[in-house]
Amino acid sequence: MPDPKLEEHYSTVIPALFDGRVIPFLGAGANLCGRPIGTPWQPGRYLPKGDELADYLARELGCPAGEEQVSCPQSGTGLCNIPKKSKDLSRVSQYISVTSGEGPLYEKLHKLFAPEYPSTALHQFLATMPIFFRKNNYPVRYQLIVTTNYDDILEDSFRDAKEPYDLVSYLAQEDPRGIFLHRSPDGNEHLIRKPNEYISVSPDKCTVILKIHGAVDRSKPERDSYVITEDDYIDYLTQTDISKLVPVRLAEKMKTSHFLFLGYSLGDWNMRAILHRIWGQQKRSYRSWAVRLNPSWIDERSWSRRGVDILNVHLEDYITTLRERINM
Repeated sequence: MPDPKLEEHYSTVIPALFDGRVIPFLGAGANLCGRPIGTPWQPGRYLPKGDELADYLARELGCPAGEEQVSCPQSGTGLCNIPKKSKDLSRVSQYISVTSGEGPLYEKLHKLFAPEYPSTALHQFLATMPIFFRKNNYPVRYQLIVTTNYDDILEDSFRDAKEPYDLVSYLAQEDPRGIFLHRSPDGNEHLIRKPNEYISVSPDKCTVILKIHGAVDRSKPERDSYVITEDDYIDYLTQTDISKLVPVRLAEKMKTSHFLFLGYSLGDWNMRAILHRIWGQQKRSYRSWAVRLNPSWIDERSWSRRGVDILNVHLEDYITTLRERINM
C-alpha cells in the first residue's frame, strides 16, 4: 500500500520543484545512491560516507583507536582521549592535524577525492532537470543546490549533461580565508568580498552549486579547501554566518524556499547550527523534508520542531519514484 505521508509529500514537492521553490541539500549519504547495500566504498568507484572516511584517515595516518590517552601537544595536560572506534570524522581529522599537520591530511583527502567517480541517479536527476523543462516547454526553473560534500560528482554530472552552472565554494584555507569563490560557467573566477553587493550569480539565470564546506580542486591540489577538523568547524560556526557570506541573490533564495535534505545524518549538530541561522532569517516558514531511512525517534522529534518532515524511504527509491511522478 502507498505510504500516505509520502503520497502527500510528492503532491507537494513536485509543484514546488516546478516553481523553483525547492533547494536540494546534499550530504555525504547522497553518494550512497546506487551503491549496493553492504558494499564497501571503493576508491574511484564508490565514495566513502563520513564514518568510512574517518576510518580510512585513521588507518592511513596513524590515528590510534582505544580509550587510552595519547600524546596531544595542544592539550593543556599534554594528553587527549581518542574514541575506541574512530568514527567521528572531525575528531579524527583534528588529531591528524595536530600531530602530523594539515599537509598530510590534505594530501590524503586529495588523493581520495581527485579521481573521477561515476554519477548517481540523484546527481543525474538534478543535472537534467533544466533539460527536462526545456524539452517539455515548461518555464525553466534553475536550481540552487547546496552541498557539504568535497567531491565534484555533481559538477561532473552537469558537465556530462552539457548543462552550465555557477560554482560558489567556501575557502577554508586560502588567503583570504572565510569567504566564497565564484567560478562562472566560462571558467572565470571572482572572490566574493562583498556578498551583499555581489549580483553576478543567481539561480534566476543559471543553476548554482553552493559548496559550503569547501571542495577538492582536481587540477590544483594547492587550491583544495576543507571544513573538516574540529577547529575548522569551530571557526566556521563562530565566525561564519552563511546567510551573510553568500552572494545576496543566494541568501534571498534560501530565505524563501523549501529545503530537501538528501543523504544527511540527522544528528549532525553543525548542520543544525547552520540551518538555525538560515531559518532565523526567514520571515515566513517553509516546510522542508529530509529523506532518511529508519530515523531514530529523537531525530524525528528534533527535526519536526524545525519544520522538517522525515521521509522514511531509501534515497534511491525516493529518486526513482520522483522521476516517475514527473515523467522524466
